Amino acid sequence: MDFDIPQDIQHLLDRLDQFIIDEIKPLERENDNIRFFDHRRETSRTDWDRDGWPNEEWEQLLKEMRRRADAAGFLRYHLPSRFGGMDGSNLGMAIVREHLAAKGLGLHNDLQNENSIVGNFPTVLMMEKYGTPEQRDYWIPRMLEGDSRIGFGLTEPLYGTDATRMETNAYRDGDEWVINGAKRWNTGMHAATHDYIFARTSGNPGESEGITCFIVPVDTPGFCVEFMWWTYNMPTDHAEVSLTDVRVKDGDILGEEGRGLLTAQLFVHENRIRQAASSLGAAQYCINESVKYARERMMRGRPLAANQAIQWPLIELHTEAAMLRELIRKTAWQLDKGIDHVQLSDKVAMCNYRANRLVGEAADRAIQTHGGIGYSRHMPFEHIFRHHRRYRITEGSEEMQMRRVGQYLFGFAGIDDPRFDTPSFASRFNSPQKGAPASWLD
Repeated sequence: MDFDIPQDIQHLLDRLDQFIIDEIKPLERENDNIRFFDHRRETSRTDWDRDGWPNEEWEQLLKEMRRRADAAGFLRYHLPSRFGGMDGSNLGMAIVREHLAAKGLGLHNDLQNENSIVGNFPTVLMMEKYGTPEQRDYWIPRMLEGDSRIGFGLTEPLYGTDATRMETNAYRDGDEWVINGAKRWNTGMHAATHDYIFARTSGNPGESEGITCFIVPVDTPGFCVEFMWWTYNMPTDHAEVSLTDVRVKDGDILGEEGRGLLTAQLFVHENRIRQAASSLGAAQYCINESVKYARERMMRGRPLAANQAIQWPLIELHTEAAMLRELIRKTAWQLDKGIDHVQLSDKVAMCNYRANRLVGEAADRAIQTHGGIGYSRHMPFEHIFRHHRRYRITEGSEEMQMRRVGQYLFGFAGIDDPRFDTPSFASRFNSPQKGAPASWLD
């Protein structure tokens, strides 16, 4: 097995590095745009008078970055060529995401808004896989050009990870559906034109079947953004949404009626492995900067790095980063080989929860190594810590992802495991639900 970065991906990294030097860094320094990345970053990015929404100038800067990246052919790397992409691989995305995050804060890769010169398009991929030909032809060009922006409304006030018990419901009324309910942490609602709304259309609470994904225009009567949730890292794009007798048509359903959680699973699985790679890159950045500082900082006539109390925590973090890198890349490579994501779900979960935990530990250690200046906003570590802390909750909490690993390890996942002579625990029952009920997010 060859563990070197494939030549085509290395060539892409080299081109990206040059593009950052030639196009992105100059843009970052224009007109005091650096205020969005230096010690003023949170205040500069946030419109405090508009309920904590992203500042319009910040949004326009990100838009210009994406425009340039798209013109250079990088933004759509992972998308199919028929959508202007490069048919990029999962391995390529994992390597690129790590590479860009390892450069630290900058316009080239700001994950607070999931903005990067190499884009992540989970809502587009949902449409590409589950949309009808008519939906794909209509929506995807508009989504990629920015004319249509679709939010993601799954979580509810009473139910988060266990989406099978959501209370938002929809019923038929003639040739229309009527939706009632509420959503929490509804992503992207500061700029969304439409929203993916998941609602129960049949079945009983706790069943994965019977939930449908609707494409709802945000200006539909009865659709209301109540307020924005202020978060640990501002600005926010996470809304509390209510739906009161919201009417949509059959043509507004994404995927099959009653099987909407399949579309949501695609969103989550696409994000988990790339999120892990980004967290790994940010962790490595914190480690590298700490090593550099410890070698330069003098203490009693010797570099700080001469102290084993400084060395050992960074050695452990560096070692875990190296091990995670191989697991993340192998898992991404297996996805490219056509192994079904269900078969790799435990590996994706391992990558995600360990990488998200690692970056928090690395940022904390960087603050400690840098001392007082590390605690200041003049260094990026507090921002990295606050941003990546949310990933231990979103896309399925780390506890739920560890639970997923346990289901595979102990045979509770509802699939037979060739490591053992006996069928999996859950497969002995009439339904996997009876053996070990699992959240769809596991």
